[in-house]
Amino acid sequence: MIPSLPPWHPSPYLLLVLTTLFWSGNFVLGRAVHTVFTPFTLSFWRWAVALVILLPFVATSLRGQAPLVRRRWPILLLLSVLGVVNFNTFVYIGLQTTTATNAVIMLSVTPVLIVALSFLLLRQTVTGWQAAGIGVSLAGVLFIVSRGNLEALLARQFNPGDLWILAAVFSWALYSVCLRWRPAELKPLAFQAATMLIGVALLTPLYGWDLAQGQTFVVNVATVASIGYLALFPSILAYIFWNRAVAELGANRTGQFLHLMPAFGAVLSMLFLGERLHDFHGIGIALIATGIYLATVHGRRSS
Repeated sequence: MIPSLPPWHPSPYLLLVLTTLFWSGNFVLGRAVHTVFTPFTLSFWRWAVALVILLPFVATSLRGQAPLVRRRWPILLLLSVLGVVNFNTFVYIGLQTTTATNAVIMLSVTPVLIVALSFLLLRQTVTGWQAAGIGVSLAGVLFIVSRGNLEALLARQFNPGDLWILAAVFSWALYSVCLRWRPAELKPLAFQAATMLIGVALLTPLYGWDLAQGQTFVVNVATVASIGYLALFPSILAYIFWNRAVAELGANRTGQFLHLMPAFGAVLSMLFLGERLHDFHGIGIALIATGIYLATVHGRRSS
């Protein structure tokens, strides 16, 4: 059985470390199978299998809370679009043309985007240090996107995959902030199942379009194992862990842990994909880390 709260009540910080590890694996695996699955196909099967795994443990609770789900469907739809459909599909589209290393590094800018969106949507105070941190982190992202080539940056000759990853990053930051409005009465697993159910419904016509174009994949041990990993670890466990941590620590503090992903992602990418870090990665990571420090640590001390 998959409990909504692990019986040993682990620290939310431990859950966040595991979450970032699972999500780093998602990026690396998504890149590894980018020639096997189309983005829509991979996203659909990931969430469909995750839903099949989860439903037996939550069906009774979900039926009992059906009136609440129907009453609060607008926010559930929004959270599903942002966190289930957009984020993962955009990531898989981006990984068609960019590296897993680039992707996980750019995802680490999410904490400063959460701070910025918290100011815009929740009117949470942004200090001068936080504003500076946002600017420095975004400079780090642009440095990575341009591969350290200022001429490419000015000419806007970006890798389209990097732009899709940035769209995914924005969607996830917005999802994290909007979790503030999730129905508090809805049990954690029921909430997870409801957003997944909506997500699968939205992804079904996109997967159908793939099938109409003759886009299929061979069912074998590798493809089944890939979907199984994506369904269980980055989908079910990581989302439960993340949502619980946000509830306990808040979006701003939780978001800081995403900067662990460049470390996890770089190691996994080197081990399994043969990718290497370049100078522009190091400079970009340093700028992003500095921006995170200014926006979340120094900014909080100064507020």
